[in-house]
Amino acid sequence: MQAYDRALVWFRRDLRLDDQAALYHALKSARQVQAVFVFDTDILDALSTRHDRRVEFIHGCVAALKSELESLGATLHVLHGSAREKVVEFALKSGVQAVFCNRDYEPFARARDKEVEARLAQHGIEFLAFKDQLVFECDEVLTQSGKAFGVFTPYKNAWLKKLDAFYLQPYPSRARLGRLKREPPSILMTLGQLGFSKTNLDELGIAPGSSGARKLFEGFLNRIEVYRVARDFPAKKGPSYLSVHLRFGTISIRELAATAQGHGGAGAETWLSELIWREFYQQLLWHQPQLSEGRVYKAEFDQIAWPNPPGHFEAWCEARTGYPLVDAAMRQINQTGYMHNRLRMVAASFLVKDLLVDWRLGERYFAEKLIDFDLAANSGGWQWAASVGCDAQPWFRIFNPVTQSEKFDPQGRFIRRYLPELAALPDKFIHAPWLMPENVRRECGVLIGRDYPKPVVEHKLQREIALALFKTAGAVHTSSSES
Repeated sequence: MQAYDRALVWFRRDLRLDDQAALYHALKSARQVQAVFVFDTDILDALSTRHDRRVEFIHGCVAALKSELESLGATLHVLHGSAREKVVEFALKSGVQAVFCNRDYEPFARARDKEVEARLAQHGIEFLAFKDQLVFECDEVLTQSGKAFGVFTPYKNAWLKKLDAFYLQPYPSRARLGRLKREPPSILMTLGQLGFSKTNLDELGIAPGSSGARKLFEGFLNRIEVYRVARDFPAKKGPSYLSVHLRFGTISIRELAATAQGHGGAGAETWLSELIWREFYQQLLWHQPQLSEGRVYKAEFDQIAWPNPPGHFEAWCEARTGYPLVDAAMRQINQTGYMHNRLRMVAASFLVKDLLVDWRLGERYFAEKLIDFDLAANSGGWQWAASVGCDAQPWFRIFNPVTQSEKFDPQGRFIRRYLPELAALPDKFIHAPWLMPENVRRECGVLIGRDYPKPVVEHKLQREIALALFKTAGAVHTSSSES
């Protein structure tokens, strides 16, 4: 016997039918189930541009999910407005006894869901939330003293120790889809009707929906054995490129983690470790939501007076720092909405420790540009690079942008892809083109300062200033290192 006659599933960052926790529980608990998605104006209206790749990607995922549901005789009701109001209104109109959804751990989402739950309760409608986007959430992996982990490796060890088949077991949601309410197709607003315009997703080959995720995943499995090494070289096809699909839930984290664990080998183990990093940052944000407001994990670094020299942040954003690997990385994010993970570290370190710009400005820029933007990972990653966060890179370790370029893009293939003005340079000089002798410059036809910017700063000098900044903030260490 079902607990409810009618129920509603509120899709959010879980845009799939397979192994979907909330959908499974709704179908199991109710005689008849409807589905809804809200283009939430509380979020959309705050975006800085109407030309946002994320909105187009979500629209494509919603369209794909809606089409799949309609092939089964059901539909996805797509609404536009404040989710705090629209979900309650639709639940009342539909006469459901319960609303099912999957938990979202970001502070904004937690406040929104608390309000929706309270509004529904006023009408006797239950609000039921489930774990779906993480293998372990909230307080499931804690230290022996019952506190949140502040260092990754012990967290990872505890995560792996706790892991067993139960936590990776998929929800057989597809097997119960017969309980979806049969109803005619609903209307899906166009991007234009939502107030947004198309971007270059098609040109970039970024396919939304579960089918797009599945194609990427299958392709990655063919090269997972070399992931451990290949992932660090931006010119190689090393990463899984699944981050945007994980962000919006078009593929199950349980499936990915189970595949990594079952596959074995150095590549799969390294990839699983990266999935655990994602959960490490999520549990950190859950326990310390103030980190999303620009507060640092290491309180002693809250007092750093970042110089923010005029023009430095703009040069970084516009890919004209004069350091090719950094500029190529910034061209990549500006043109595609994606940046290779190694380059995220390099670009972030350069902004903070070479250009001496407050890391929060870079964090916000990535938040606007990244199609796979995730609040926990972005905040955690930037605090890591700036050496002010949880288990962060030591403040005295400073990336050398030229050394990083020579090590991870030795032939300059990535640089040439995004900085075609430097394509003619020999490998020897493409990492630091300002060092080219005159005869090489003439042969290449590239004039630094005309065809490509001169370096805006001298790394060696800026490094010393950065070290001094951290020392005055109370950091104590007798040695420094570069990488």
